[in-house]
Amino acid sequence: MSQIICSFPTMAHCVTKVQLTISCENLMDKDVGSMSDPLCVLLQNTGADDGWMELERTERVKNCQSPEFAKKLEVDYYFERVQKLKFGIYDIDNKSTNLSDDDYLGGVECTLGQIVSSKTFTRPLQLKKGKLAGKGNITVIAEEMQDKRAAVLQIEARNLDNKDFMGKSDPFLELYRQGDGDKWQLAYRSEVIKNNLNPNWKTFSVSLQSLCNGDMENPIKVACNDKDESTGSDLIGEFTVPLQKLLEAQNQVIEFDCIHPEKQKKKKSYKNSGVVRVRSCKIETDYSFLDYVMGGCQINFTVGVDFTGSNGDPRSPDSLHYISPSGVNEYLTAIWSVGQVVQDYDTDKLFPAFGFGAQVPPTWQVSHEFSLNFNSNNPYCQGVQGIIDAYRNAIVNVKLYGPTNFSPIITHVSQFAAASTQQATAGQYYVLLIITDGEITDLDQTRNAIVEASKLPMSIIIVGVGSADFKAMEFLDGDDGVLKSLTGEPVVRDIVQFVPFRQFQNAPKEALAQSVLAEVPKQLVSYFKMRKLAPVNPPKPAQ
Repeated sequence: MSQIICSFPTMAHCVTKVQLTISCENLMDKDVGSMSDPLCVLLQNTGADDGWMELERTERVKNCQSPEFAKKLEVDYYFERVQKLKFGIYDIDNKSTNLSDDDYLGGVECTLGQIVSSKTFTRPLQLKKGKLAGKGNITVIAEEMQDKRAAVLQIEARNLDNKDFMGKSDPFLELYRQGDGDKWQLAYRSEVIKNNLNPNWKTFSVSLQSLCNGDMENPIKVACNDKDESTGSDLIGEFTVPLQKLLEAQNQVIEFDCIHPEKQKKKKSYKNSGVVRVRSCKIETDYSFLDYVMGGCQINFTVGVDFTGSNGDPRSPDSLHYISPSGVNEYLTAIWSVGQVVQDYDTDKLFPAFGFGAQVPPTWQVSHEFSLNFNSNNPYCQGVQGIIDAYRNAIVNVKLYGPTNFSPIITHVSQFAAASTQQATAGQYYVLLIITDGEITDLDQTRNAIVEASKLPMSIIIVGVGSADFKAMEFLDGDDGVLKSLTGEPVVRDIVQFVPFRQFQNAPKEALAQSVLAEVPKQLVSYFKMRKLAPVNPPKPAQ
C-alpha cells in the first residue's frame, strides 16, 4: 500500500494498530453437494464514494457456513478520520485471486470508529447497500495491538562524580533497551536536576514494549549523565540489569554501582562514580485511548455557533452564514466534518447544540447561550443532521448581534463534565466544538473558564471561519506557552485546539476533522491518568 503524502497542515498521526477478528454465522450455501468455502476481504474507502482499496484477506475456510477466521486483519487506526471499511464474504471455489470469479455471499459497510466503540460489532450481511442478503451475519471484534504494561520507577542517586569545574554536575538518566547486535535503543530520558550530586528524579513510566520488548529478562542499560549545555552531556556512569531484577524494588530499595567504563579500566582502586538507588519499581497497565473507548467511555459532542453581527447578514452572499445554492457554508462544513467523526463514539447520538451572540425570539434579548432548536429544556439534536437542521432553522429566526463571548458556553459544558466526575469512573468525556468568525470579547473570563475546564473530562475545539485575525484563539490554544487564568493559575492539561478554516478551503473534506481532532485521544488519556481511573471494562492483561 503506497504512502499518501499531503501538504495540508497538521497531518493525522496513527494512534495505534488495530487487530480485527472476523467470524460469520449462517452464510448462504452456493455450492452443490457441499458447503461454501468462505473468505473475508477487507477494503478501505479511498475518499471517493465508490473508491475502495483492498487491505487484507483472511484465509479460506472450507465447507463451513459459520466460519471463524484464524487470520487477524490489521488496520492503522486514526481517531480524527472517518475510516470507511467494507467487509466482503466470498465463496472461493478456485485458485484465482480475482474475486470476480467467486460467489459473493454478502458484505457490510461501516466505519472503524463504529467497530472500536462496540465490544462486539455484529451486522446482517447485505448483497448491496440497503438490500439484505437474506442469510448470514458478520461479527468483528477489535483489539489494540500492543502490550499494555508499563514499568513505573522512582530512582535517585547518591555521591555522583562531579563533572563540572564550576558548581556541581547536572545529572539526568537515560534507559536503553538492547537492539540488534551491540546497539542500544533509547527508551526513556529523565529531566535534568541542576547542580546536585544526590538527585531524586520524578517518578516516571515507560512501556515494557519500549523498555525491554515485553521480556523482563532482557537487559536494560541505565546511564547517568551530566548535562552540559555546550558539549551535550558527559557520562557519569552506567550499569546493565534485567527488569526482573529492578522489580525487587517493589518491597525494598535496591542499589547499583554507577560505573564509568574508562575510569574502571584506568584505576585499579576505582569503585564507582556514585550509587543509583531504585526506590520503587512496579508494573502497571498503561491504558490507551482505545482501552477507554472500547472499555465503555462515551464521548459527548456539543456544538457552539457564533451568531454575532460581524458574520454579516445571512441573506447576503458575503455573509459567513449565507447558505450557498449548493446548501453549504463554512459553519455547516465544520459541523459536518467534525461531527461525522465524533458521532461514532456516542451511543444515543443526541448532541446538545447552542448559539451565542444573537437576539433571540420572542423577547429579542441578546443571548450568549441559547439552544439552536429553541428548546431550552431539551437542547439535544438527533445526530449531526439534527444539528444542521437546527442551525438552518436558527439562522433565519434570530438577529445577529454581539459581542463574541465564549465563557458562558464553556462553563455550561463544564457543568455537564463536572457532574460526570461524581461517578469516579472513566465513563464520560466531553468535546465542545466552537465555530466563530472573529475576535473574542470576554478573553479574561474565557481564560478562567478554560483553566477550570482543564480539570475536567473535556476538550475544546475552536474553528475560526472567515478572514479575521485569530491571535486571541492562538493564545487560548497554548501552543506558544502555558495558558493561565487571571490569577496566574495554569491549565492542568492542554485541552484547546484551534484551527482557522481558511487553511482547509482547498483541502480534502476530511482534512479539517483530522486536524482539529488530532489532540483529543491524548487529552482524554491524560485526564483519566491524572485521575488514576482505569477503563470501565479494562482489557485483559497481557500473559
